[in-house]
Amino acid sequence: MTQAVLSVDPPCLWKPSNPDNTEMERFRKHVNSKFNLSLEDYQALWRWSTSSVSDFWSTVWDYTNVISSTRATQVLDTSVPMDQVPEWFKGARLNFAENLLWCRDPERIAIKATGEGQSSVRNISYAELYDQVRLCATAMKQAGVGVGDRVAAYIPNCPEAVIAMLAATSLGAIWSSTSPDFGTTGVLDRFAQIKPKLLISVNGVVYNGKRLDHLAKVKPVVQGLKDSVTTVVMIPFVKDMPTELEGSVAWDDFLNVKDAPKDIEFAQLPFNHPAFILFSSGTTGLPKCIVHSGSGLLLQIKKEHIIHGDMKSDDVFFYYTTTGWMMWNWLVLGLAVGCTIVLWDGSPFKPAPISLWKLVDDLGITHFGTSAKYLQALQDAKVHPKDECKLDTLKAIYSTASPLKPESFEFCYEHIKSDMVLGSITGGTDICSLFGCHNTALPVYRGEIQCLGLGMKIEAWKDSNTPVFAESGDLVCTVPFPCMPVYMYGDDEARSKYKNAYFSMYDHVWYHGDYVWLNPRTGGVVMLGRSDGTLNPSGVRFGSAEIYNVVDRFEDIEDTLCVGQKLKDQDDERVVLFCKMKQGKELDEDLIKTIKTKIRAELSPRHVPAFVLPIADIPYTINGKKVEVAVKKIISGQKVTPTGTLANPESLELYYDIPALVQ
Repeated sequence: MTQAVLSVDPPCLWKPSNPDNTEMERFRKHVNSKFNLSLEDYQALWRWSTSSVSDFWSTVWDYTNVISSTRATQVLDTSVPMDQVPEWFKGARLNFAENLLWCRDPERIAIKATGEGQSSVRNISYAELYDQVRLCATAMKQAGVGVGDRVAAYIPNCPEAVIAMLAATSLGAIWSSTSPDFGTTGVLDRFAQIKPKLLISVNGVVYNGKRLDHLAKVKPVVQGLKDSVTTVVMIPFVKDMPTELEGSVAWDDFLNVKDAPKDIEFAQLPFNHPAFILFSSGTTGLPKCIVHSGSGLLLQIKKEHIIHGDMKSDDVFFYYTTTGWMMWNWLVLGLAVGCTIVLWDGSPFKPAPISLWKLVDDLGITHFGTSAKYLQALQDAKVHPKDECKLDTLKAIYSTASPLKPESFEFCYEHIKSDMVLGSITGGTDICSLFGCHNTALPVYRGEIQCLGLGMKIEAWKDSNTPVFAESGDLVCTVPFPCMPVYMYGDDEARSKYKNAYFSMYDHVWYHGDYVWLNPRTGGVVMLGRSDGTLNPSGVRFGSAEIYNVVDRFEDIEDTLCVGQKLKDQDDERVVLFCKMKQGKELDEDLIKTIKTKIRAELSPRHVPAFVLPIADIPYTINGKKVEVAVKKIISGQKVTPTGTLANPESLELYYDIPALVQ
């Protein structure tokens, strides 16, 4: 991160024109009235929300209109340590799907679905969605799916995915999905661990201008799951491609049920009842199976959409995501607000780089979500959406998956829209929601996430119990929150996997694995990278994002990867910067010298890499995250087996036996 970004006084790029007219301000005033308080601003509200935990979450429950058949007798037993995963809303009974299907208006659109290769938009009303879920839930029940059973989907971002997820969770079953860009091995690494009873998939997909047969990938998955899967449902997602798979049933036939009840029988379940299994990246081993309660996600994400994001029932919410990324869950929970969600499947750059922005005008999108990498790609390609689109309806852009570079903040305001909230947000699969949030009542500062989320007591720690401001540290959360995973699937009785993942670094405190910098003046957050990828030469610790934000401004460099190499027989490491050059460009000695000089001037002598080396490719996960830890292990002498999570697993071979790094 450059010195300008790490300043406590970064440039302000946007301010709300009428903060008093935001849901956040209405919520603050509601809290003041309800509890006879005088909280004057967001920071005061945040402090109250993280100290009066039970009062806060109970208030969010009522304020966002969570539907339940039975109220809780206790919100939280605060005597239970955080690492023991305390029970939330004891005694409450509710259903996740019911809270997303409260609107049954035949005139209100629930889903608009389109994508690459699709010439039209498929509109599904809330009444139609309810009816499709009713039929699908009946079919699942008749297929033997019940409370606690797993329903798995190897599926694109389509309405059937939403329908099946809601059907499964209405029964109390557990939903898990991966996207078609995962290879067979990656899918089996995930689904074989959770032993699903029912599997749903498609005949084909369209991506980057190509029609891709999916049956060839589904067949070995079905074979690999034959000991648990009793029903396979196939969706004819791509027309004029074969759909038949031996032993499977077609989607329409599956929904053609007899004796379906008039209304959905929503199973009334405890708050902590599991509803979703998401997976860790698994770049260096089998993915962890992270089990989330539907109610925890419901309460947390309604807070994020309604209170933080000012989302209303007449809004249109789009997020460019696949079903294998947690942002799919975040998107679908827009239904809990009663708004319209937009599903897109395919390349974001087809048929043209401007395609997704034309959707804003065509569909009236108000909230547009994407990744930092996508925004960077637009910037690099000099694609300026405001020059080709009106974007009149656009209120907010959300960006996540990796830190949004300071220059990308300016790009969005200069070349997309000047009057909107740019919500750089951060969280993770582990919580399937956010730690660092957007906020329509606060300014946007260059390079910063706007605020810490309400109820999330986030601190930056350098040492145990030593929170710091305006210094880099580990992101920790020191009080329980309702969207903590309920358990790891397949864990032992001692919860060893769970505790090793989140509570092995500090006693009774959630360690998230991110490296952050908190601004005491703005209340903003700067993400510096993953803690396990943090660079630590001679005991000076800093994040890789600091290097990227300097080097990625060089015109001749296409991409970079910065990792530490452990020094042989020493408790130290050296920094190595790999540069993928643009076609026809060369990493010569003059450029290397310029890079080092720039890093030294903008950061410090400690940040200067020991080596700046050319590389033909940079490894990424399917979800668009740089793979730093695996490369760090390779150049430090370890053997790494690529997994199905990698988008370009062959790239790891480039990092073995590099002459300059041999020790």
